Amino acid sequence: MNTLIRSIAALVSLTITFSVSATSRHDNSHYVALGPRTGYYIVRPGSSLSDQLGIDGAPTIDTADPFRHGYGADALAFRFNRAGILSAPLAYIVQATPNEFYTQRLGSFIRGQSRLPDAKAFFGQPQSIERRPDGFIAYYAIQVYNPFEDLGGGRK
Repeated sequence: MNTLIRSIAALVSLTITFSVSATSRHDNSHYVALGPRTGYYIVRPGSSLSDQLGIDGAPTIDTADPFRHGYGADALAFRFNRAGILSAPLAYIVQATPNEFYTQRLGSFIRGQSRLPDAKAFFGQPQSIERRPDGFIAYYAIQVYNPFEDLGGGRK
């Protein structure tokens, strides 16, 4: 009986270890520094960095959803203070590889200087705005397609 309990405990421990390592292996969220007040975060949806930055309300759509056939949405998150000035590094919430079109433009935003009209000039109207006590977060949805997630694709 004691051996059985130890075997079950070992199996549970291995299962937890493998599930934690599998999750953390795919989470390569990080900060990309471009200058003293420029840079952005690359964040995976649902990552611990996403939680720390408080951007769980980003309008992302999972490309692995079987009903969407590889189509989804990544997002950009701009945190502004009450005066509408960029107060924190931007976050690019991305499921696969970041799009170079967006990463090149993110380098032009300067914390403490850039404003919401600057973001609108590049990306148009935000898809959603989340009000915060210290300001607001403007979210932009980026439509993406991941062909590896397309289960329909006419394959037989």
